[in-house]
Amino acid sequence: MKILVVGGAGYIGSVTVEQLLAAGHQVVVYDNLLKGHRESVPEAATFVEGDMGDAAALDKLFGQHTFDAVMHFAALSLVGESVTQPDKYFKNNVSNGLVLLDAMGRAGIKKFVFSSTAAVYGEPTEWPIHEDFPHNPTNPYGESKLAFEKVLKWYENAYGLRYATLRYFNAAGATGCCGEDHDPETHLIPLILQVAQGKRDAISMFGDDYPTPDGTCVRDYIHVVDLADAHVRALSILGERSGTFNLGNGTGFSVKQVVEAARKVTGHPIPAKVAPRRAGDPAVLVASSARIREQLGWEPKYPDVETIIADAWRWHQAHPQGYHASAHV
Repeated sequence: MKILVVGGAGYIGSVTVEQLLAAGHQVVVYDNLLKGHRESVPEAATFVEGDMGDAAALDKLFGQHTFDAVMHFAALSLVGESVTQPDKYFKNNVSNGLVLLDAMGRAGIKKFVFSSTAAVYGEPTEWPIHEDFPHNPTNPYGESKLAFEKVLKWYENAYGLRYATLRYFNAAGATGCCGEDHDPETHLIPLILQVAQGKRDAISMFGDDYPTPDGTCVRDYIHVVDLADAHVRALSILGERSGTFNLGNGTGFSVKQVVEAARKVTGHPIPAKVAPRRAGDPAVLVASSARIREQLGWEPKYPDVETIIADAWRWHQAHPQGYHASAHV
């Protein structure tokens, strides 16, 4: 198949491009490089710089290539920023997403894979979280993702679009070529590794009095390669039907467990300090992936947190400044 990957120069998108190429697909990456990195795009993929909200550029692209399906990784995803700038998030994650869908419609493309988030559930009071749990986002980021999920349903009804929506929490890890390089960085594992690199003095643990085995929050961490594999597998259903799937390890790891695993992997002491709880942080967020396991045969190949951290650490050691001053392509 020939696949357009919108946002394919970003973290999860670039790894998915690697997996698509390995599976024998042709890939075109379309990215505005505001968050992504040109260096992360494999040489075997065609790169086109452009914005998801630019209808003319998309029409030109669809006129030059005949695509079998489109994958969308181009959403904005900083929760805190979404609270202070909701307009930015609804414009990009909903309005610009509609521009993409409408351009696909004009080109006759009916297959779509959407990188969504478990933030659509808000703060569930039980776990593991299943796809049919109530949807109560607590921030504009989650709300914008949920709004676009609803758009997909109505586009299926009206225009015959077939879509796969994949919801997950925390992508982590790396491949030999592609890793996590965000500015600003907000994710726990790369922040911990910055301590090991000497870029931070300590890692902050926000609360140690939660009703969990060690008092710190428990979260679901999925190796980015396993996430990418799920996106590739999702293509297989789109000729017949649409589907929405959670992606999770089913267990989860506490902040203390992740810090301790990073100490073991890196050989660095990694000082940790307890900070006050953050408002709205649930004690446990773990997703059930039973549906995608049953329907698509997906199984995480790298569920162990030490493996996830080791792969991330290897990439960060090879790319101490991220993609800057790095020539890995």
